[in-house]
Order: sequence, then C-alpha cells, then structure tokens
Amino acid sequence: MRMAVTGRADGGGALRPLTDDGVPAGPAAPVSDLAAAIDARERSDAPRWVWSATSRLYPRLLASGVRVARCHDAELVETLLLGHAGRYGEPRSVRAAWARMHGAPVPADEPPPDDTGAQPSLFDDGAPGDDLIGLDELDELVAVHADQLRRLSGLDGMPLLAAAESAGALAAAEMGHDGLPWSAERHDALLTELLGPRPAPGLRPRRLQDLADRIGVAFGGGRPVNPDSPGQIVKAFAAAGLPVASTRAHVLKRIDHPAVPLLLEYKELSRLHTAHGWGWLDTWVRDGRFRTEYIVGGVVSGRWATRGGGALQIPRVLRRAVVADPGWSLVVADAAQLEPRVLAALAGDRAFAAAAAEGDLYAALSDVFGGREDARDKAKIALLSAMYGGGTGEAVQLLAVLRNRFPAALGYVEAAARDGEAGRLVRSRLGRTCPPPSAAWRDLTATDEDDRAGSALRSRGRFTRNFVVQASAADWALTLLALLRTRLADLPAHLVFFQHDEVIVHTPAEQAGFVVEAIAETAEEAGRLVFGTTPVVFPIEAAVVDAYGDAK
Repeated sequence: MRMAVTGRADGGGALRPLTDDGVPAGPAAPVSDLAAAIDARERSDAPRWVWSATSRLYPRLLASGVRVARCHDAELVETLLLGHAGRYGEPRSVRAAWARMHGAPVPADEPPPDDTGAQPSLFDDGAPGDDLIGLDELDELVAVHADQLRRLSGLDGMPLLAAAESAGALAAAEMGHDGLPWSAERHDALLTELLGPRPAPGLRPRRLQDLADRIGVAFGGGRPVNPDSPGQIVKAFAAAGLPVASTRAHVLKRIDHPAVPLLLEYKELSRLHTAHGWGWLDTWVRDGRFRTEYIVGGVVSGRWATRGGGALQIPRVLRRAVVADPGWSLVVADAAQLEPRVLAALAGDRAFAAAAAEGDLYAALSDVFGGREDARDKAKIALLSAMYGGGTGEAVQLLAVLRNRFPAALGYVEAAARDGEAGRLVRSRLGRTCPPPSAAWRDLTATDEDDRAGSALRSRGRFTRNFVVQASAADWALTLLALLRTRLADLPAHLVFFQHDEVIVHTPAEQAGFVVEAIAETAEEAGRLVFGTTPVVFPIEAAVVDAYGDAK
C-alpha cells in the first residue's frame, strides 16, 4: 500500500491511504503529530510514503527518531519525467505539476537554501498560489502522484529509476543526519603538521608565510610578491624575462625558475587551508561528525552533489581524520573500473563483455595492444578516449585498434555522439535523459560556415557520448545504494558516505564481514536489475579500516 503525506508548520498534517495504482483507498486523516503518526503506520503497515520532497520532510522525521523504509519523492520523480520529455528546467514542485495537468499558470519553484548547510523547513505553512490552484495540498499530491505512475508505466526502466531515486533521497537524508565520523583532534594535528600552528585571524599559517617569504626572495627580493595575487605573480615572471599567460599549475610547470616549486607548494597548501582548514573544521564538524546536505541527482548524469562543506572533495590527506568510533569500523567500498564495464553491458559486445568478466578489465584487454609491459596502460587510454571523446596522437591510434576489435562497444558511444551532434536526446539504461541543446546552440549550428559551429557540434557529441555511460553507471550505483540501504536496515550499521561509485558504511566491528558480503551481493543484484542477463561483472573492492585514509 501507499500513504500520501502532507504537513503543517505546527508539526501536524494529514495522511491518506492509496492503492498501489495511486487511487485513494480511504479518506484523509488529519493528525496533530505527524512524526508520531508516520512512525506508527510505518511499524504496522510499512507503506510506501508519498510526499512532495524527501529533503524537506524526512530530516524532521529523523530528528524525531523516525525512519521509513520506502517513499515516492514526487519532486524527484517529476524531474525525471520532465527530463525524459526533453523539458529540462521546468518547475518540478507538486503545485507546478498540478498546474500543468490542469492548464493553469505554472508557479516557479522555490529557490534552494543558502550554502550554510541549514536544512530546509520540514512543513510548509502554505505557499503562494493556493487560491489559483483551488485544491488543498493533499489533493494536489494525490492527483500528481497518480499521474506520475501513469506516465512511468509506459517507460521501460523508469519505474525502477524513480524508485531508486526516491530511495536515494532517503539515504541522503539519513547520511546527513547520521554524519561521517570525523576526528577534530586528528584534523587539527594534520593541519598543524602541514601548515604549522593555527594562526591568529587574518594571518597566514607559519608554513605558508615561510613559503611566501621565499617566493619573494626567489624573484629577487626587490619588492614583496603576494603569492595569492595572480597579477603580481604574472608581473614578477615578466620582470624576470619569463612572460606567462596565467598562474595555473600546468603553465608554471613549463617554466624553469626557482620560484616555481615554491609557488606550486604554496598553491596546494593554501587550497587546503582555505577549503578545509581550521575555519572549515569549526563550521562543519560537531560532536565527532561531519554533516552535509546531499543533493540527489544534483548533476545531470544522476550523480550527486552536496550543499555545504565540500563533502565530495575531501582531500586525500584529510581522509585520515575520518575515523570510526571505538569498537566500530569503516567499510570503504568502490566499484572497480565501473564505466568501462557499464559500456560493455550497454553495448552487448560479446568479446568486450567477456573481457569485462575479468577482475582487471584493463589487464584483460592488454592482448589487444600486443600484451607488452605497457599494454594495460594503452588499454586504459583507449577506453577513456572511447567514452570521453577527443584524444590526439597515440590515443587516436589506440582507439582505432579498439574499434577494430570491439565494433559494437565503440559503435554504441559513437551513435550517442552522432545523436548529440544532431541535437537529439540520449538516455541512460534506465531512462535518465540528457538536457536538450539550447536555442543558442541550435542557432549556432544551423550553419556550417562558422568554425564555432563545428566546435559546438563536437562538444555536444562528446557530452552525449559520455552521458550514456556515466548516467548508466549512476543508475547502477544508485540501485546498489538503495539495495544496500535495505540490507542494512536491521543492523546498527549506517551508510555515511556516497560518491559516484564509492560507499562508506560505519558498522560495529563484529558486523564488518557481513557488511562486506552485503555490498558484494547488492552490487551483483544491481547489475541484474539494471542490465538484465549479462556476463559483465561489477566487482567491488572493499576494505575494513579504522580510518578512511587507510583504505587506499
């Protein structure tokens, strides 16, 4: 069964039972304590909860100690359906969906919260447009949900994608609530080791100041050179007879000057201090946990993003600060060579799929490139060129070898590239759809007389070539996450991190072996659900560690 849910600002709300087809199965029931009502119905019936947006409702439930197993996130599903229809960017709220159904003016979506990590409010206390819509919020939700089920039913793969996306939203909220175990003491020690003691506000750490002083000396010491000022650095190199176009690392590495290694070290340490230094630690780590807001489907390919704290850009050196609680372990698991395996499964290229059944796909393809010592590296270069497009010199030659041996696999991504260049849409395995080209792109590419037109065509071709692979990989990873979350539901273990093809589970040490097995089993099951019967395997490399930094 399903249960539609709406809430009020005072913590109350309303529930209405639905059939699995979305048809009302009873009257709406007002409740004064929505969290308690949901908890009771979850324990007795475990319905699939139907609500507007998990990101707005579920955090408050979690704060009340309430967790649910399943949901239908109407906003996320509407986003998927709009994308499938080539209508990217249209408002996705329940109110907007209802307005489209009835030919009414479509209200804009509310802007996202600011980048402070604060969660949105759980219960809306009414929003502009109630008089225009003419129905209460629960009736709108029930009608939109039924319409979404109807639209999904005719699209192969999309019902699974909608369910996985909704389950991912639950996992995202739970990860934000539970937090990633983080040792503030170890973080501070790592910063002190690399930068020196914590400086007073407005001052550079000792190591950065030392490098800044040495950079000035390296440029002759005639006048101070601020390493944080690209303009001053460019002028200093010009004065030394070494004109540079920018201070990017790849530009500086081509210059023979004593200031270069100092600048490169300064840039790396300064980036650490700015993005993940003591200020970050004060802001984002509380009670031994780093908490952020995960944005499900934050990237058009289906990969997640985060709002606040840069959770998906944790520097490798600071992974040593991600430490399990006493008596607990971290199970760090990531999929090996996921995107090439996804391509093998998508294309149905028997020879390529047979190679993808091996543990090390690149090594398995080494015979294609002569089996020499560098053959594995050549296989990797060729596969990346196939999936991402571009490539010059040796990459072009290696790609030709790959095309000759695995024509179906190369044909799959090249067809996607041609579709992109023609302005058509491409889709992931489950139906996630790329954005359509803009009107400006269509105007530019309407003629072949401008060099920019050719560049724009090739750029979109590279995008769609990679989209079909990366988005299908996201389908698999999201399905794995949903399955694993269910598998762990009866354990004290928690999913605490998810990034593209990597998960971290915080678990009592004695349960770590079970978690490793569960991850491997759900990876296999995700492969079957997303790709059907295929010889391609999706191996997971899992490590049981005390600190994240020990896993790699």
